[in-house]
Amino acid sequence: MRLRGPVVPRTLRHPARWAALAVGAVVPLLAFPAPDLSVVAWFGLVPGLLVIRRSPSAREAAVRGWWLGCGYIVAAMYWLWPEIGPAVVLVAVVFGVLQAPFGWSAWALLRPPLSTARALAGLVVVPSCWLLAEWGRSWQALGGPWAVLGASQWQHPAVLALASVGGVWLVSFVLVASNVAIVIVLTARRWTARAASAVVAAVVVAAGPVVFALTAPAPVTGAATIALVQAGVTNGDQQRVDTSQRLTEDLIRGAGAGGRATEPDLIVWGESSVAYHLESDQSLLRSLEKLSATAGTQILVNQDSVHDDQKSKVAVLVGASGIAGTYTKTRLVPFGEYIPFRGALSWLTDISRAAPVNMVPGNGAHVLTVTEPDGKPLTIGPLICFESAFPDMSRVDTDHGAQVIVYQTSDTTFQGTWALEQHAALDALRAAETGRPVVQSALTGDSDAFDSRGRQLAWMSQTQRGVLTVRLSLPATSARTIYDELGDYVPWTATGIAAAAALGGLWRLRGRRTGKGGATGPDTAEYDAGSGLHVPS
Repeated sequence: MRLRGPVVPRTLRHPARWAALAVGAVVPLLAFPAPDLSVVAWFGLVPGLLVIRRSPSAREAAVRGWWLGCGYIVAAMYWLWPEIGPAVVLVAVVFGVLQAPFGWSAWALLRPPLSTARALAGLVVVPSCWLLAEWGRSWQALGGPWAVLGASQWQHPAVLALASVGGVWLVSFVLVASNVAIVIVLTARRWTARAASAVVAAVVVAAGPVVFALTAPAPVTGAATIALVQAGVTNGDQQRVDTSQRLTEDLIRGAGAGGRATEPDLIVWGESSVAYHLESDQSLLRSLEKLSATAGTQILVNQDSVHDDQKSKVAVLVGASGIAGTYTKTRLVPFGEYIPFRGALSWLTDISRAAPVNMVPGNGAHVLTVTEPDGKPLTIGPLICFESAFPDMSRVDTDHGAQVIVYQTSDTTFQGTWALEQHAALDALRAAETGRPVVQSALTGDSDAFDSRGRQLAWMSQTQRGVLTVRLSLPATSARTIYDELGDYVPWTATGIAAAAALGGLWRLRGRRTGKGGATGPDTAEYDAGSGLHVPS
């Protein structure tokens, strides 16, 4: 009697699918922090596109696109495993399916024989389908826009100039267009298709630097010095507060010795730096008021507020005379601060560190007015942690007159992983998009500062503890980038292009099934309607 080996499900017996999964994983592993090989984003999808275009059918191409998307999400968010355990795979499967249209479009437009017309269409439609997936998973209810491909370019202000025109979405579009152009150059037989794609590749690579050179930053109308307090890893709630206070006191003594020119206009502590509700803990509030009075500077702290049996994250601006303003975190971290569809997914709390209770969100972004030591006002847009992933929130603060976007964050749960660097890198995108300087005070790292064009001014890694002080040039409150003015027109346009391509594909399929399809000229070829296989003529 022959012994049979383990039965492998049919869906897993496809080497090409595993190849697509691997390509999807390699791109974020190399292009995003910590490796930061951002150049990979310009060509890293090419192997995946080559695998997809050789699919025997549209259905198989969509499945390969799905697998590529799964690999991308698992690799980009591997650090979520301690927080939500095996749900990482579930998240990857759900988000990965959004890349099925990307796979379908790549097969429909890039498969052999590749005509010039389909090559040109592919340069627009395939990036649009990729962007549609990124924009789709950026919806708050689905988690938010983490690991968007365009964020890989955070270290290149010349490329980020495109973000001032169309947000991070335009950067993503250009990167995918570059990958598509390379595929066409490598595979097209017609010289016209190769030439056109080579031109497009050159254009997309040069687009950012050209925009950077042709656009000037908004005129500077003032300056502000902001001190970012990074407490580092501590043991317990009280030690966290004590460390932030001690570092602030050291800063004050140093500022006194250095003269008024070194005094900060605002001191910012990290997220969860105060684990108590300040309005209830009057003793701690009085201590912070005294600290502010001694410094001559207001302090933006961040409290884990539990009040009336409800928990929330609150940025609190404290001055010598008390609380001057607050902002409550609006966009909560899925699974970390709330569990979507808790009724169905509450079991995750038994196998992971998913949120035991859902936090209460705030009512939306708004600005706070800081009173500087010389009495001048400084309008800031306070946002908390995960909210740095959302372009619309910093845009709202800019519309409300923010001169500086201020993030407070705590990524302690993911200490020692690439998550902290990935998080901080988003600040460069938000700066370029809004034309506003951006700072981030992180409880345990990474703290940073970027100017209004996304150029890095200062950085403190997760291995450090201390105070990061930075001098910022402030643009006029009326200054706006093109992205500020027009908003998300790029993903909306991509949605329209993808929808038009889908309707066109359905129309051609309908015509083929009724006997009206088939080869119609030298730039088209016949395909079997059932399998999608090329039928040689």
